[in-house]
Amino acid sequence: MIPRYSTTEMTDIWSTKNKYKLWLKIELYACEIQEKLGVIPKKKSDSIRKLANFDEKKILQIEEKTKHDVIAFLTNVAEYVGEDAKFIHKGLTSSDVLDTCFSLQLISALDLIIKEVSEVLKVLETKANKYKYLVCIGRSHGIHAEPMTMGLKFAYAFAEFSRSLTRLKNAKKEISVCKISGPVGTYSSVSPKVEEYVAKKLKLKPETISTQIIPRDRHALFFSTLAILAASIERLSVEIRHLQRTEVLEAEEYFSEGQKGSSAMPHKRNPILSENLTGLARYIRNTCNSSLENIVLWHERDISHSSVERIIGPDVTIAMHFSLLRLKNLVKNLVVYPKNVQRNLNQLQGLHFSQNIMLKLIDKGVSREDAYKIVQESAMKTWNSIRTNKKKSFLSFLLSNKSATSKIKKQEFKKIFNNKLYVKNINHIFRNVFKS
Repeated sequence: MIPRYSTTEMTDIWSTKNKYKLWLKIELYACEIQEKLGVIPKKKSDSIRKLANFDEKKILQIEEKTKHDVIAFLTNVAEYVGEDAKFIHKGLTSSDVLDTCFSLQLISALDLIIKEVSEVLKVLETKANKYKYLVCIGRSHGIHAEPMTMGLKFAYAFAEFSRSLTRLKNAKKEISVCKISGPVGTYSSVSPKVEEYVAKKLKLKPETISTQIIPRDRHALFFSTLAILAASIERLSVEIRHLQRTEVLEAEEYFSEGQKGSSAMPHKRNPILSENLTGLARYIRNTCNSSLENIVLWHERDISHSSVERIIGPDVTIAMHFSLLRLKNLVKNLVVYPKNVQRNLNQLQGLHFSQNIMLKLIDKGVSREDAYKIVQESAMKTWNSIRTNKKKSFLSFLLSNKSATSKIKKQEFKKIFNNKLYVKNINHIFRNVFKS
């Protein structure tokens, strides 16, 4: 991932140095148990551990000749260990080290992602409670529908990210596996006890059946989970972008002192953070398909999955970590404009009360079809008055509609035209969302 969208914490997990450290840890644990099993001589694992080391640059130089990363690593470690290096990697195949290491890296990456999702949930809950009762217009198809509250926008995002948090934790369980079963996974050259021991040391569980690699459906779940999380990030980002549009301006990304919006137009204040998150979400989601295709390999293994994972493992987790950090700060610093919220709520001259009027007519004995027709007649007149900039209220058209007034008294109309009717069950929703 390019530095612009990278975080140091996540990048370190995928560094070549950290990878070699994990490889060495796996090999040393394997030596420990192999000594206990009598596969290698006594006291050899301690002496190997004391001497074992590696030179990152030297490994890469060796790999240029061997064209094999694990062999290059073992060759370099042998230069430090000496004669006893012959006991390292005994009975193992490269995938035992590579796949177990990949599991550890994915777990570390998930820990950072889980942490940041938890932080995002905190700021969403804070915003939801702050604007719990700020009545705003709800929209469907981009058109004014009925009132809701600004707090609900943050509440449904909270619920969605909560579900992602659960999925992330499940993905962590799915990927927390160790594979040390030798060529084609038969344990013919290495005891299953080695896998059990190393797994326990690394806080993993042994793979049920691994062929020569960990089955890639586990990894596909991991990347699919990140893809869903990316979609949730984009959903919230797009909502913020819409709310910041000049014609709406109910909310706006924080615009810091000295910040510039356009090289050509000094007046611009663009939603660059949420637009950036939209773009990153597209990238993260599109890598999901590659992880699904990695499930299908030839026989017990091939390496068609390897090149894909070397790219998407680091890049997707780094992009996700960056996105969550950006989203957290975006929501935390988001500016909401209550006066604009109120202005937009009243923009259609009370048309959002149309369903309540229709339901009242039905209560008075009018058929649903006739009630709809009566209300729509006055609603369309209101639309036309708004379109021609006359802006005559919906209530005034209803009061001059004999079909409506013959059923509903004037005082009843005024009771219906009350925005509080739409938020009477907000507490019920909030209890459901924030019950934990």
